Amino acid sequence: MGKGKIAAQCGHGAVGAYQKAVHRTPSLVRAWENTGCAKVALKVESEAEMMCLKKAAEARGLNTCLIRDAGRTQIEPNSKTVLAIGPAAVEAIDQVTGHLKLL
Repeated sequence: MGKGKIAAQCGHGAVGAYQKAVHRTPSLVRAWENTGCAKVALKVESEAEMMCLKKAAEARGLNTCLIRDAGRTQIEPNSKTVLAIGPAAVEAIDQVTGHLKLL
């Protein structure tokens, strides 16, 4: 994916995670909003790695949002492009993603 496509997909993930969290964990959303709404973009090497992270996050009770692309531009339809995790405490997310490098 090109840089613009990556940015758009990350935006979809952030919005999707926020929308889910508003209903599921409103107190965490309020805390996140009151502390600057941090977002961190990390990279994985494969779709399989992303799916393992999703499973690990959900096993810890963390909110997740998996983005699949419609396939109208650069990549195949239904490709998994982004996994958003949170909002949640930094320590909780780091248990799942702490080993990943920044995008």
